[in-house]
Amino acid sequence: MKKEIYITDYNCVTPLGFNVDSNWNAILEGKSGVALHQIIENQDAFYASGIDSEKLDEEFNRIFVQNTFDFTRLEKMLLLSIQPLVEKHSISENTAFILSTTKGNISLLKNKAELPEGVYLSALAQKIADFFGFKTKPIVVSNACVSGVMAIAVAKNMIQAGRYKDAFVIAGDELSEFVISGFNSFQAIGTEPCKPYDKNRNGINIGEAAAAAYITSEPSEKDHFRFKILGDSAINDANHISGPSRTGDGLYASIRNAMREAAVSSEQIDFISAHGTATLYNDEMEAVAFNRMELQNAPLNSMKGFYGHCLGASGLLESIISMESAIHNTLIPSKNFEEPGVSQPLNIIKENQPAEIRYILKTASGFGGCNAAIVLEKY
Repeated sequence: MKKEIYITDYNCVTPLGFNVDSNWNAILEGKSGVALHQIIENQDAFYASGIDSEKLDEEFNRIFVQNTFDFTRLEKMLLLSIQPLVEKHSISENTAFILSTTKGNISLLKNKAELPEGVYLSALAQKIADFFGFKTKPIVVSNACVSGVMAIAVAKNMIQAGRYKDAFVIAGDELSEFVISGFNSFQAIGTEPCKPYDKNRNGINIGEAAAAAYITSEPSEKDHFRFKILGDSAINDANHISGPSRTGDGLYASIRNAMREAAVSSEQIDFISAHGTATLYNDEMEAVAFNRMELQNAPLNSMKGFYGHCLGASGLLESIISMESAIHNTLIPSKNFEEPGVSQPLNIIKENQPAEIRYILKTASGFGGCNAAIVLEKY
């Protein structure tokens, strides 16, 4: 019999706040981090979701008073996200440290003739792990925009396999010229705040955030909540380097496998936290995949209207906000959605509403044809 694996603690650092409570309250009030940001010199501002650097530094200096190390902006975000968890949960020789990121310290490459050590993802993970005294070799999950969801799955499977007793999963990416330029070259960036699944959607807003979760097979009676990770799956449909499968094959298979392991039917899913990037083909592909799984009636949202697309942090951050929804028995809307713009029906949430939430389906999709899904149960 497999060990039962639980998420028992989490935290996040975003443009809406530097802890979970401030983020949840901001979302209830309908606030969004998406605004115009001047990211590339001599170019127009882009709609994106960015953390105020001055406030970030103030919070970092307040928490890490004794710090004498030099940290990048992203590293400060990551340290702030995981610090409250490390305070409450001990680190042993059987504790995993897992970092999810797509680009890491990519900003260090600007105007550099040679690669700085800190730009390597392994170096970033080791630096954070060393600061908190982790004893095991860090694990990096970097698989495009499914990384955050996959990092949760990696923690679950490694603990079940007996490799570790518990795990700290951390995720983060920041706004950068590199990322904005890349998405802009695809003509994928929206000219206004993004509108996932909406008829008038016209592209993505990039965001930045850091998030952290504590995952264990041995929950404590003192835990304020527990979410059991019932099932997971990741499937690559190898459709295209940047374009999703029109038939949703990879996402469909990921959801099917995760729900099969969880032994949960489509009728039992109380809420779907979908990927919902507000690009033309991604949202359509998701609608096809959800309908193939007969999930068209399950309440669904995308959180990209609140946070933008936070790349490697998005899957973990959105899982955390989904769990908050379950704790507070409140469904939050898919911000900016007005009129359906996909060919298949979806039950998209339009306003805050009370609901009993037990089973959550979280999905993600990304470049290269990667797709991932997890099923969480409020325990």
